[in-house]
Amino acid sequence: METLTIILNLGIAITLLNVWLIRRNKQTIYRGGDANSMAEEFSTYGLPKWLMYVVGSMKVSIAILLIVGIWINSLNIFCYISLCILMLGAIIMHLKVKDKIIKSVPALSILTLLLVLIGKSL
Repeated sequence: METLTIILNLGIAITLLNVWLIRRNKQTIYRGGDANSMAEEFSTYGLPKWLMYVVGSMKVSIAILLIVGIWINSLNIFCYISLCILMLGAIIMHLKVKDKIIKSVPALSILTLLLVLIGKSL
């Protein structure tokens, strides 16, 4: 596997794990609306709490698969496409609550990296 792909896979995976496992209950400038935690953020978007657990489980699982994808390349395209859908959902939620663009920067950045990775995979 190419070095750039490994670096991007690891960067995306570590970012997702950080957000969902370490910073889940911490305030950041990127939270939707005035939310101080992931649960408050999903509430701000009008989404049920159970969906937060589903999305979180999916993102953590995909992050782990991105790391495994360093050795099993066939997993990567599934991860890239799945995460693209989730990042588009995040961007749509920020737009829904009329957040400033800065709050969408993480999702936009990851989406951009994913599109680069998909382009390299084709």
